[in-house]
Amino acid sequence: MHVRRTIPAAVWAALIAGVLATGCSGSGDAQKQEQPSGGEAPKTSANVRPQPTAEGNKAEGDTLKIGIVVPINGDQKPWGDDALNGAQIALEDFNKQGGIPGKKVELVIGDSGSNTEQAKSAAEKLISDGVLGIIGDVTSSNTIQIAKSAFEKGVPVVSIGATNDDVTKQGANVFRVCYVDSFQGEVMAEFAYKDLGLRNVALLTDRKQAYSVGLSNNFRKHFEQLGGKIVGEEFYETKQTTFTGQLTNLKAKNPDGLFLSGYFPEVGPIVKSAKAAGLNVKFLGGDGWDSKEILNSGGEAIVGGFFCNHYNNKDTRPQVQHFLKRWKEKVGGEPGTTMAALGYDAMAVILDALKRCKSYDSKSLTAAIEETENFPGVTGDLTLKGQNGNPRKRALVVEVRPLPEGFVMRKAIEPKDLGQ
Repeated sequence: MHVRRTIPAAVWAALIAGVLATGCSGSGDAQKQEQPSGGEAPKTSANVRPQPTAEGNKAEGDTLKIGIVVPINGDQKPWGDDALNGAQIALEDFNKQGGIPGKKVELVIGDSGSNTEQAKSAAEKLISDGVLGIIGDVTSSNTIQIAKSAFEKGVPVVSIGATNDDVTKQGANVFRVCYVDSFQGEVMAEFAYKDLGLRNVALLTDRKQAYSVGLSNNFRKHFEQLGGKIVGEEFYETKQTTFTGQLTNLKAKNPDGLFLSGYFPEVGPIVKSAKAAGLNVKFLGGDGWDSKEILNSGGEAIVGGFFCNHYNNKDTRPQVQHFLKRWKEKVGGEPGTTMAALGYDAMAVILDALKRCKSYDSKSLTAAIEETENFPGVTGDLTLKGQNGNPRKRALVVEVRPLPEGFVMRKAIEPKDLGQ
């Protein structure tokens, strides 16, 4: 059993050694996603995930390969670029603290291309190349495909930004460093009802994305439990560019809020079209909004909207300040999306577990990841032990403001604040 020690919050440079150096002990493509619910996970009870039967990969020689699958091309490229840079910075920090004596950790990169089929094939290529574990992807539909392939081969997966609840149900080898949609759906329902005073909200959902379908359902459930009313729901598909029919139907319902559960490439144009159509309501969404590109595509219409996120560049915690310093040194400026910090955390979690492996193979790495407790990540403290792959983490509600303000944190909500 590995119990993480308490890390002082004074100097993050000193904290790095505690994060990464403990002893060795133990999108997808709209046309391809035919199951909006995220596909069927292997059959299992609510609290027991299926165990992979394959042995996975074993390290050869002195090189320990870790794979990463992110969108280097396609609509989700801003997330992929940030996640990859974050992971590379985490590996650099790890090596600066001594790494694993006598071993070299190699990060092998796969491009999901922002679609499910390429994500699956990229993961299978990495597994055939001998990676011990995989980091990725940034979206739920892609990660579900990666997880299915990894489960068959017994290779662990640590997802960067896949929030759909079904992702980790694929197997006991699947983990994530982000919160889940059942949590962020409740967070945004509470904020809409209690903070904004909304009572009649409409939903606009991307039916081809497991993430969007799940998040809309979770928002609906909790908003109605609070006493609010969902006055209507309309659907669109990834890469769609006109939304006149849906917005006309929703405007007729007289909502006071519109919850948009999709990704930023469509959300910005939807909000701009909604304003032009006279739909003057509060706009809300999930972490899929997180890209400054939404300010370009949404223009003035998106300003004043609120969405749920994992991280904010203006956070004063020492972990965040160290990360921002390292980002500026390697990339320049500040991260454009939260996937940068989540990519760092996903890589750091795997590296921390790798230090604790009983042997350098996928099976031992999976066991070590499962033992992670009180890990001081950039996006918050992470505990995976006994959580079915889902860390209990805080969420941030941020407001969209004009540049240079950008995304401004308005509220931090812990699971305990919602009685979880």
